[in-house]
Amino acid sequence: MSANLDARAAAYGALLLRVASGLLFLLHGLYLKVFIFTMPGTVAFYESIGLPGVFAWLTVAGEVVGGLMLILGVHVRLASVWLIAILLGAVWVHGGNGWLFTGSGGGYEYPAFWAAVQGAILLLGPGAHALPVALFGRKAPAARPAAA
Repeated sequence: MSANLDARAAAYGALLLRVASGLLFLLHGLYLKVFIFTMPGTVAFYESIGLPGVFAWLTVAGEVVGGLMLILGVHVRLASVWLIAILLGAVWVHGGNGWLFTGSGGGYEYPAFWAAVQGAILLLGPGAHALPVALFGRKAPAARPAAA
């Protein structure tokens, strides 16, 4: 790391970004799309904009699972790539509504911002207090001590 970057503070900054983002996705996918809009309503919206209804289910699953992965610090970079794809889809959906998300139909400002946040998490990695879990039973790499 650069001499200008405090590795310990950066690890905790990544933790804060990861957990806050994970909570957002968990709540957006589960609370908003499942409990407020309901899955039939979410599927109907996706179909109304020309997307297959199954994409609604994939989006909700991606937001909920991706959010949990971020919160727990499990395969954070994989979760970020997955969520960036979802967010770029949201930018496409809201793109015709203008920049501001407060506009009619919601603009692309908010999903574009969260895509950038996921890009930062992708670059930073899990940060502090991530669970050491690896795919397919392989051992996760041991955490390296922070450089002074």
